[in-house]
Amino acid sequence: MTHLPSMNRRRFMQAAATTATMASLADVLAACSNTASSGKSKTATIKHWDFYVTQGPWVDNEIKLFQQAHPDIKIKKTTQANAQYDNLVALAQRSTNIPDLALIPQTPTFYEQVKKNWWLPINKWADEKWRSRFPDLALHEGSNIFDGKLYSAPLNALAVPFQLYINNDVFRKAGLVNSDGSVKIPRTWDDVTHAAEAITKKSGGQTYGLGFGNGSFPLLNWWLFIFLIGADCPGGPGDLDLRTGKYTFASNRNYADWIHLFKEWKTKNYIYPNSLTISDEVARAYFERGKFGMTVGGVWDQSEWKQHQFTDYSLTTLITPNEKPESLFPVKPGGYTFAISTKTKYPDETFAWFDWLYSVEAGKRWVQMGEDLSIFPQNNKPEYNSFKPYSQYIATAKFSVTGPDPTIRNPDVSYVSPQPVTPAMNDILTGYYTGQVTDLQGALQTFQDKSQQALNDAIKLAQKQGHKVSADDYIFSDWDPTKPYITRKK
Repeated sequence: MTHLPSMNRRRFMQAAATTATMASLADVLAACSNTASSGKSKTATIKHWDFYVTQGPWVDNEIKLFQQAHPDIKIKKTTQANAQYDNLVALAQRSTNIPDLALIPQTPTFYEQVKKNWWLPINKWADEKWRSRFPDLALHEGSNIFDGKLYSAPLNALAVPFQLYINNDVFRKAGLVNSDGSVKIPRTWDDVTHAAEAITKKSGGQTYGLGFGNGSFPLLNWWLFIFLIGADCPGGPGDLDLRTGKYTFASNRNYADWIHLFKEWKTKNYIYPNSLTISDEVARAYFERGKFGMTVGGVWDQSEWKQHQFTDYSLTTLITPNEKPESLFPVKPGGYTFAISTKTKYPDETFAWFDWLYSVEAGKRWVQMGEDLSIFPQNNKPEYNSFKPYSQYIATAKFSVTGPDPTIRNPDVSYVSPQPVTPAMNDILTGYYTGQVTDLQGALQTFQDKSQQALNDAIKLAQKQGHKVSADDYIFSDWDPTKPYITRKK
């Protein structure tokens, strides 16, 4: 399943006059006071782990506000390396260096992490009043609830998680402007090719059309989100097509067509030549300085560029072979961001910090600082952030739509945990880009077959464990990927 990054890959959020909603939180502070009177230290130090870099100022500000409201609780934040984060959390589970609250890693699956007893259920504190702050289906069995126990919640609402960023100055110098002088925003694969060619040629090779940084973290999959999901590939780089319940990396020709085009951009020197070796951080700096005119990133890039006073850029997403997307980005309701360790010595105090991050007021500040959309719709108002590129990001929400969610229709699907397949899509794309993969269609077919087999094996294992699941749970034959789909429970 494509995780963003439910990826939410960018996820979080409260305020001084806060909703420290529960009576239990008052009990927490009383307990701290009682501890002090017994001769022990009255300050609880909560270890917080995440991999936020550009979002770091928001976290730091929330820590400052939280500690002002809770002087008996100290937050010790550690920002871990993004590329190593999953491994670091797994290693921490086998050591004494365990964070009290952490950003949930992407692997293994969240359910597997729960099964390994990494995370603490929060039902003790998260009563119906607490849960009622969230939109419908944000909390549901199979996503962040397992066997009736709630472990996490989403912090940000997802539009399309990645965008194509355009350096306006580079475009103007290449003559890529409309009759009114505005920058000509690419909408099709051909538009991007034309823009990359114009930039590279008119600069005499001093500026490249496109660039990225893959040296510190494999991010080529980000490009597939932008260029393939709208091209009738709603599964994207790692998910199946829920219309048929099948992986279509080889059978849907748009995958190979775009990867061939990507390689053609490289062959024609439209892409900055050191893109595979420089880091994403360096690539952002090079884009800011005009070394290339287009790059792929997320809304989190904007806060860094704003700090550098770089604001002359535009963005778009879901670039397609034709003008109109044949499928939109499917957002699954639910999701997860932070969780509390089962081994914390301060469960009440840690939940107080968890509760603060998940408050409406913290979500409002998240939007005001331009980090992302808040899970709370009332926070996503233009007046909370009038910065033009951020407004353009909010506008890309029109390219996302509520998609089918097998875990809502049958919560037992959450017990299906396919093993990761290698080489994965990012490996295939990198290998073809460098020439190490010569048979692209064969590589895609192998990846498709292995992915399908991994899913089938995981379904059989779940069935042996007594869970009522089948391949049919992944088929939504009535789904039109250009329209919202409301999954109904069985």
